[in-house]
Amino acid sequence: MSSTQQLLAARAEAMTRSWRPPWGRHLRGAELTWAIAFVVPYTAVLVTFALFPVAYGFWMASSPSLYLQLFASDEYWEALVSTALYVAIGVNVSMFLALLLSGFFMRRRWWVKAMLVVSMLPWALPAQTGFISFHWMMIYWGFLNSLLEKLFGVYGPDWLNHYWIALGANIVASTWKTMPFWTLVLLAGRTAIPQDLYDAAAIDGAGALRRFVHLVVPLLSNLYLVCTLLSTIWMIGDFNTPDLVSGGAPLDSTQVLATIGVEYLFEQGNPGLGVAVVMTALPVLIPLGILLIRRLRVREVQL
Repeated sequence: MSSTQQLLAARAEAMTRSWRPPWGRHLRGAELTWAIAFVVPYTAVLVTFALFPVAYGFWMASSPSLYLQLFASDEYWEALVSTALYVAIGVNVSMFLALLLSGFFMRRRWWVKAMLVVSMLPWALPAQTGFISFHWMMIYWGFLNSLLEKLFGVYGPDWLNHYWIALGANIVASTWKTMPFWTLVLLAGRTAIPQDLYDAAAIDGAGALRRFVHLVVPLLSNLYLVCTLLSTIWMIGDFNTPDLVSGGAPLDSTQVLATIGVEYLFEQGNPGLGVAVVMTALPVLIPLGILLIRRLRVREVQL
C-alpha cells in the first residue's frame, strides 16, 4: 500500500471514530464518573441561579413599550442624574481618601496599627444598622438638631429637605461604609512595594511627595484602577444606602436606579418596568466589567 493510500485510510478511520471532548480523552472509568459528578451540580446551580434569572430578566424587559414608558418618566431621568452624581462623587472621594489613609497606616507605630483595626469597624458592622443611624441623625428633629440646640442654642434645618444635603448624606454614608475595605486593599498593595525602592529614592534625594508621585502612584495605578472600576460597579447597583439614609428625600429626588427599580417592582406591581430600569444600566456595566477583567491581567508596571 502506498503512502497516499495509508494517509487516506488513516483519515477515514479518524472520521469514523467517535468524537470526544478534550477532557474526555484523558479520563477513564471512575475518574470520568467523578468528574461528571462534580461538574453536574455546579452546572445546575449556575444555570438555575445565574443564567436563568438573567435570561428571564431579558425576556421580562424585552418589550419596547416598557422603555418608551420609562424614558417618558421624569422620575427615571431624575434617578439617572442622581445615580451619576452619587457614583461619580462617591467613588472618587472614597478611593482618594482610601489612598491617603493607606499611606498613613504604613507607619510602624503601635497606635497606628490599633487605629487600623478600629477603622475596619464600619466595614464589619451590618450596613442596615449604620445607615438607619445616619437617617435618624438627620431627620427633623434628630440627633444633629438636638446637638445644635444643646451646644449652641441653634435650631437646625430639616436636613433631608435639601437635595444636595440629602445626596451628600448618601455619599458620606457610603464612603463611611466602603472606605475601610478599599484602604485595606491599597495598604496591601503598598506593602508589596519593595523597601529597596523607597531607600533608593531617598538616596537620590526624593522627598515624601516625590516618592509618592514617582514611585507609589505608578506602582499602584493598576490596583487603584481595578478598585475604582469595582467600586463603580457596586455603587451603580447600591440599593441600601439611598433607600435607608435619605429614603429618596426630598420628594424622591435622590432616588437612584436601584431604588426606583425596586419601587416599580414591589410598590407599583410592574416587574417588567422594574427590570427595564436595571437593563438601562447594562450599557455602562458591561464595558466596565470588560475593562475590569482586562486590567486584572496586567501584572507588570513600568516606572
